[in-house]
Formats: sequence, structure tokens, C-alpha cells
Amino acid sequence: MSTRLLKVKAALPEGIDGIFVTNDRNREWLSGFHFSDGFLLVTKEKSYLLTDSRYIEAAKAEADPGFIATQMAGPRSEMFQNLCRENGVKKLYFEDSWMSYAAYNSFKTQFGDVELTPAGKLLENLREFKDEGEMEKIIKAQRITEEAFDHILGFINPDRTETEVALELEFFMRSKGASGCSFSTIAVSGANSSRPHGVPRPVKLEKGFFTMDYGCVYQGYCSDMTRTVVIGKADDRMKRLYNTVLSAQLAAEEALAEGMEAGALDKIARDIIDASEFKGNFGHSLGHGVGMYIHEAPGVAGGNKTILTKGHVITIEPGIYLAGEYGCRIEDMVCFRENGPEVITKAPKHLIEL
Repeated sequence: MSTRLLKVKAALPEGIDGIFVTNDRNREWLSGFHFSDGFLLVTKEKSYLLTDSRYIEAAKAEADPGFIATQMAGPRSEMFQNLCRENGVKKLYFEDSWMSYAAYNSFKTQFGDVELTPAGKLLENLREFKDEGEMEKIIKAQRITEEAFDHILGFINPDRTETEVALELEFFMRSKGASGCSFSTIAVSGANSSRPHGVPRPVKLEKGFFTMDYGCVYQGYCSDMTRTVVIGKADDRMKRLYNTVLSAQLAAEEALAEGMEAGALDKIARDIIDASEFKGNFGHSLGHGVGMYIHEAPGVAGGNKTILTKGHVITIEPGIYLAGEYGCRIEDMVCFRENGPEVITKAPKHLIEL
């Protein structure tokens, strides 16, 4: 039985007999097996991976041995109620954060007399703190992302479109072992770069800032990196803007320490930008947690009193955006490991003109 399964069982409070897991990422995190149709039923006695004939053979071979891989057959209500009865389950947690009202009503009927109770963020709170194995997967995803940056610098030219660059990044990462992208790739040039989450366009790259924010998924875990380059030559104002963003990021990274509040990290970077001529143009938070989802706890935002500690994986990504003109963002990832915080992103971030 895995440490994760033991942690979940230990986290079940008095009076709660188990948890019914429906979210696909939580299922994979807890069972070690990726499947798109099925459920986990964790009780204080036994734990079950419930799936159909498409996955059952693989589940028996690959899932955490703490789970009994069981093929769903016949009415689900009969299966659910029998398993609960066999394990003395009378009150069961369900993932209210991930379930629609219609699904809840359906499961409520299927579980019969078993009382379904909201689990809140129980699993998300456990997933917030990554173990070393999870961090190694995140680091591998980040290395693929960095390889893609090296590759794309040789691919970019004025005849490329934003869409072509985005697609090339995605194809390259898949060719290096990624299972997909962490999120929709951002590749925005010229005036489009002033939009932090701008959408790549089928137009040739505009002169000026070109921001690429992208990442990949490796064995279920995400990477996230942003680099801004210049198409053509940067003028003095662009250089000042870029160097202000870089200074803010470097200051935040230098201040990293286990035990500090997430909001304090945001303030360090924000104060530098707000002390410049570009005050008020850093609109989003400094960063966010990363794991099986691209946005997880903890948020690295002003006022957030979450204490950064071992197991956290966060981004540090200050930016300055001048509406209608251009924008710049630089983003690294940080793992809080056994010996403290480590910036795992290795890609260059000096001003690059192409």
C-alpha cells in the first residue's frame, strides 16, 4: 500500500468511513494508474479501483497494489451498495469540488442508504505537497520545455506566424516524450504581447517583444515556463522594461526561503516594478503552485499567508504589460526540496534579440 493511500485513510475523520473519488487527476495520484472511466472507493478497510473492460487488465498490472482492481458489471447501484455494506460504510466522502449537481443526485440514488458528505479539498490539500518522485517528474517535464526553447530560437524568423511557433513548440515537446501540453500555448508578438494570456494568431511575427508561455505534461505532471525575446532590436524603453521584469524576478528568487509567506514573495517583486516607470502594469499574481494541474495551491499572491515549505512547487513570473503597445513576462519554476528551495528552470533569460 502506497504512502499516499495511507495518508488518505489517515485523513478520514471520525465518523467518515471512506471516500469516493471521481476526479481523474485525483484518481491517478492516489492509484498510480491513469484511466478515463471509473472510480476509486477508499474505505478504512479495503480500497477499490472500479473500471470497465477497457482498463481492467492494465489496472491489475499497474495500479497501486493497495487497490483491488474490480471490473464494473451490472447495475452500478448494486455494486456500490454491496461494497459499502461489505466494508461497513455508512457515511462516505465525495468530491464536491469536482461534481455537478446532476451527478451528485445520480450518485446519491446509486449509493442508497449511504450518506454522501462533501470532502472539500481533502485530496487537493494532500496533493499540494509533492514528494521527491513527483518533483522528479516535474523536473523532467521542465527539461523537455527547456529543450523546446533552445529549438524554437532556431525556428523563429520574421516569416513565421504566432500559430506556427506555438504548434512547433507543442510538436517538439511531444517528440521528446511529453504526453501533451500543460495548457494552451501562448505565443504572442508585438501589440499582442500586452495580453498576458493572449491567443496565438495566424499572422507573421510582429517586431518587438515576443512572449512564449508554455509547458508540457510528463507522466502526469506539468511544467510551466515563460520567456520573452525580441523580434528585431529592442529600443531603450523596451530594454528598461525587460530589465525591470528580470530584476523583480531575480530579487524574488534570491529571497526564497522555507518558512516565508507566499504573499511576501509577491511583494518583493511587485515593489520593484512599482518603484519603476512601469508602476501599476503588473496586474496578475507573482505565481502559482504546479503539479498534476497547471494551477494548484499555493497561490503566490499578495496577502496570501501560506507558509512555503518542503513539498511546494511554485512559479515566479512577474510581468509588465502596456495595453496596446507590448508586454513582457519571465517565468521560472521552484521546488522546495529537502535542502530548501531550488530554482529548477535552467533556460537563459538574458535579453535575446532575433
